[in-house]
Amino acid sequence: MENEFISTEQIERLIDEKKVKEIRQLFEVVPTIDLAEALSDIEDTKKIIFVFKTVKSEYTAELFTELKPEIKEDLINLMSNDELTDVLEQQFTDDLVDDLEELPANIVTRVLRNVPKERRATINRLLNYKEDSAGSIMTTEFVVILSNMTADEAIKQIRKNGRNKETIYTLFVMDNQRNLVGTLDLDDLIFADGDTKVTEIMNRDFVTVNVDDDQEEVANVVKRYDLNAIAVLNNDGRLVGVITVDDIMDIIEEETTEDISKMQMVTPLEDSYLETSPIKMARKCIPWIVVLLILGTFSSMVLSIFEDRIASIAILAAFIPVLMDTGGNAGGQTIALMIRGLSLQEFGPRDFWKVIRKEAVSAAIIAIIIGAFAFIWFSVEQYLGIVTNSNLGYDVSIWLGNCWSKEYFMEVMKVSGLVAGTLTIGMFLSKMVAVLLPMGAAAIKKDPAIVSQPLLTTIVDVTSLLVYFGIASLIFVF
Repeated sequence: MENEFISTEQIERLIDEKKVKEIRQLFEVVPTIDLAEALSDIEDTKKIIFVFKTVKSEYTAELFTELKPEIKEDLINLMSNDELTDVLEQQFTDDLVDDLEELPANIVTRVLRNVPKERRATINRLLNYKEDSAGSIMTTEFVVILSNMTADEAIKQIRKNGRNKETIYTLFVMDNQRNLVGTLDLDDLIFADGDTKVTEIMNRDFVTVNVDDDQEEVANVVKRYDLNAIAVLNNDGRLVGVITVDDIMDIIEEETTEDISKMQMVTPLEDSYLETSPIKMARKCIPWIVVLLILGTFSSMVLSIFEDRIASIAILAAFIPVLMDTGGNAGGQTIALMIRGLSLQEFGPRDFWKVIRKEAVSAAIIAIIIGAFAFIWFSVEQYLGIVTNSNLGYDVSIWLGNCWSKEYFMEVMKVSGLVAGTLTIGMFLSKMVAVLLPMGAAAIKKDPAIVSQPLLTTIVDVTSLLVYFGIASLIFVF
């Protein structure tokens, strides 16, 4: 059987026809994640339990990890204690902990009753670590090499204990007092002479993280040093677990999803998009929309204050949307760069003045160039009749007869200068605010993504309107 896509219909047909041999072959050639997705769409969980009864637990343990939480819950309810124990024994501890965090308390209790006492203690310890910390995502299944071993002895140790460990590509070297003294890459061990001491080939300049470190910080460390696995130490400096690169990939996906959601003022979804009900999605969106609606009151308040000025020179209202949109878009570009840089630790609050100087120069260049272009373009708009000043009587119907008069020319220059000037100032301020907000959030240890595009836009809208009508009051006699 070739390694190819497997559909729900195909695997359900094999289950219905009790094709045990073919089902077992699937696990040899089809990636487990693909099998899990196909099985997840089968409505009758009893059909899925047939797979667990006929396929070796070394395969079904990984399958169980990839299934949806509600299916896991149904399967546990349908399994006998012996069947459940077989699956649990083959699961990596960190994967099992992740599963338990998603299951109801009564199911967790039953699972814990079916694991050995020693492993139960490990699971309970991991469950008690702070959410999204290094301790909560680490695995306790790794290979330890003693510093007094030779290369041959270390390889024998791996053959003896490494098969059921989550990683053997990075090994952890400890002394007789159980202190971590180095790390060892598998390839360095394999190509070393058999009688070479481990201490001669191990890495002494290794990096570690603490159990309480945030998972995003851990991901940045692993990325920075290009690691396959990283040691996790407790507050006493003892090695208590490791985090592998596959866990880091999950963290990066989770943190990226969370940042994107926060930037658009949406509470992050716990489940995937298709698994989230419309009502639940609405609950995630409505609170932030209400907040932004309330913030929008400030824009309405500014417009209300200058209502009489807008009425006297109606053309001013025509340019309000472009001022607000352009300022928000300009700030949005900067805030995206700031959040990315802070997330990847390319810079931090300590680099505030470097960043502010750099962005100030960049913002000034952009604002001046766009402002000059805007002045020309807004003038063209008025001369082409795209935007007209009805107060002067120069609407499209009589445009050809009056557009070249000195009075009209001066009016166009004043309006274009007002809008372009406001746009220049607004864009510069928008970009500066887009630097200050995320840098300020990072300085007080808050997620910069909370300072989102919609919030920035609301601030910029109010500022642009105040600048716009402030300059207009100096140019025009209301």
